[in-house]
Amino acid sequence: MIKIRILLLPSLVVGFSLHRQVAPLQRLTAVNNKHRTFRSSSISDNVETLPTIQDDNEENEHLIKQEIEKELVTKKKKADKKRFIKNERESIAKKKDYLRGAGAFKKVKSEVTAAMRVQFDSEMMNKMKESPNYMLEKDGIEFYLAKDHGFCWGVERSINLAYSAVETFPDRTVHITNELIHNPMVNEKLHVKNVNFIKKDADSNKDFSEIKEGDVVMLPAFGASLDEMRDLDARNVKIVDTTCPWVAKVWNTVHTHQVRGLTSVIHGKYAHEETMATKSMCETYICVKNLDEAEYVADFIVNAKVGDGRAEEFMVKFKKASSSHFDPHTHLKKIGLANQTTMYKKETRAIGQLLQKTIMKKFGPDLINEHYYEFDTICDATQVRQDAVDELCNMHFDPNEPELDFILVVGGFDSSNTAHLLEIPQHRGVRSFHINEASCIHADNTLLHRTIDGGIVESEPLILADENGVRKTKLRVGVTSGASTPDREVQDALGRIMMIHQNSLQLS
Repeated sequence: MIKIRILLLPSLVVGFSLHRQVAPLQRLTAVNNKHRTFRSSSISDNVETLPTIQDDNEENEHLIKQEIEKELVTKKKKADKKRFIKNERESIAKKKDYLRGAGAFKKVKSEVTAAMRVQFDSEMMNKMKESPNYMLEKDGIEFYLAKDHGFCWGVERSINLAYSAVETFPDRTVHITNELIHNPMVNEKLHVKNVNFIKKDADSNKDFSEIKEGDVVMLPAFGASLDEMRDLDARNVKIVDTTCPWVAKVWNTVHTHQVRGLTSVIHGKYAHEETMATKSMCETYICVKNLDEAEYVADFIVNAKVGDGRAEEFMVKFKKASSSHFDPHTHLKKIGLANQTTMYKKETRAIGQLLQKTIMKKFGPDLINEHYYEFDTICDATQVRQDAVDELCNMHFDPNEPELDFILVVGGFDSSNTAHLLEIPQHRGVRSFHINEASCIHADNTLLHRTIDGGIVESEPLILADENGVRKTKLRVGVTSGASTPDREVQDALGRIMMIHQNSLQLS
């Protein structure tokens, strides 16, 4: 009896058992075919030919394994790229129901722009702007307006988009995930337009249960967290993104940090809406609200040792201001600086210089580029408004001019950029007040205002009398307003000051 030995070639077996690896096998077709075309008579030839075939098949299998490994490496690289937070954010923003930019509302843009001008412009403020030195004298008061003040381009853009969304979708329920901007007048206008403001609990957790499929949801000028974007994306709603482009610029910066393997050090208030959104765009982060906290971080970088107990103390201090997996010994070796766009620019620069010197001290100047990255993300509008208040303070100290009686800062109490406008005259010793709307100024010459420490003070006298109880017949008042404040709101406040001054003169 003749026994026939059948040899199963590895090329055929691998092609069956690893059927998911189709691409690498196809690329090896030429290798496989040379084995498949050997004559059938070769089976009955000398058995010595079989080792040669086996050697070829072993080489073939080795080549297949190499191709599979290359394919897996390529797939891993693609997967790693998709893990960047920016990629997920952009994938949501590219969907057809995600609306951003004026191009989405071309039909109503001009009408909305005209309506905004009627609501927010001020004849009195326009006259001050037309004056060479931004000064207007009226009813015994010289008002000196900061050369840069009030609405910035990003805020006007956000309001225009929000108003346009309401006009474009009149038959839909429109929600907004937060205040559009930190200004009571503007937010009240949205309430009047029946926009539903999403409710928050004491821990700022938002209740999206009221949002139904097909509704319109607006994201505020501060932006929204990635978790919120994911949630809304899954609800099949139209999203209108009014995020300020300067905020998105910060997000691009922290993306660069992630690409470079850096921890994002964010100069900002960790509970502020903008910083909360920025944190969600970071892989690893820590927030420092001022130079004192930055100095604490810098001291840890230079002096802390593993096991000395300082890491535990550090995390108690920054528990709410850092990512959940944060390890100060690990994550402060390579850092990048970003900031909340509305922070005090001089402090941000001081923090940057401090961190740069700290890293050089720790790792040496030759390695600074490996361990530190900085890109200025303070928005232009914030910078020029702060510079303009500095100029008002210079006027106060000009020996050739009378002093200012006070500087009035108008803007939302929750507005970070407005709060920093108050800090400048306060630190320079100039009497100054931050009010959030005209009604803070009372007819009895008192006012409700926010202090530099964040407290709200009532019954503070506005116009002072001399030691004999006599009030001045002429006042000099500096005026500025935050980037979220309409000129109309400032005009209303100045009108109240003029009324109080006239009443005081009549009484005296």
